[in-house]
Amino acid sequence: MKLILVRHTETIWNRDKRIQGGSSDIALSELGIKQAHLLAKFFQEENIAAIVSSPLQRATDTAKIIAKPHGLQVKEDAGLKELEVGELEGLSWANLSTSFTQFLLKEWQGQGTVSIKGGESFVQLQQRSWDSIEQLRRECDGGTAMVVSHYFATLSIIFKALGLLPEYLPKFRIANGGISIIEFSSYGTRLTAFNNTSFLNCEKG
Repeated sequence: MKLILVRHTETIWNRDKRIQGGSSDIALSELGIKQAHLLAKFFQEENIAAIVSSPLQRATDTAKIIAKPHGLQVKEDAGLKELEVGELEGLSWANLSTSFTQFLLKEWQGQGTVSIKGGESFVQLQQRSWDSIEQLRRECDGGTAMVVSHYFATLSIIFKALGLLPEYLPKFRIANGGISIIEFSSYGTRLTAFNNTSFLNCEKG
């Protein structure tokens, strides 16, 4: 199975550098809508069997724009929602003395097993997101499926697939609209693309 992971395109809060977790249902910005259409153009020749999305509108709106040329209905799955960040929801990045990922690792006490106040641990996020992937693999075995979700949700899936520890999170970054690909086969699991943003070049074509 080929699994295409897409982070939603830019939102108003991304633009304004505010923290948005699983409790914030923020709309795409004008740029985000444009980016989603570029993603649709990038994937128009891809033979996609199914598209599953987080139920938050920034993900579903991105997914529906991609799905339209394929005539596919987007299935929503709550397991793919973004990390619940509790009291951090809506805060400006400027309120943190370090990167958001470094801040979370400190709250999670390094191993990702401790929940942040009012929110989730990395392990909790990974368990629910991976349950969604396992279900999708059962439904789409051997084909190509796409998941449209969020920054930490996507990383939790990649880290589970590759057996990586949360402590490596600061070494990874996914841009809005970033494309990653995981291939599952009899000889193992491979990450064949990470944070590909070449879809932006479709604007020039």
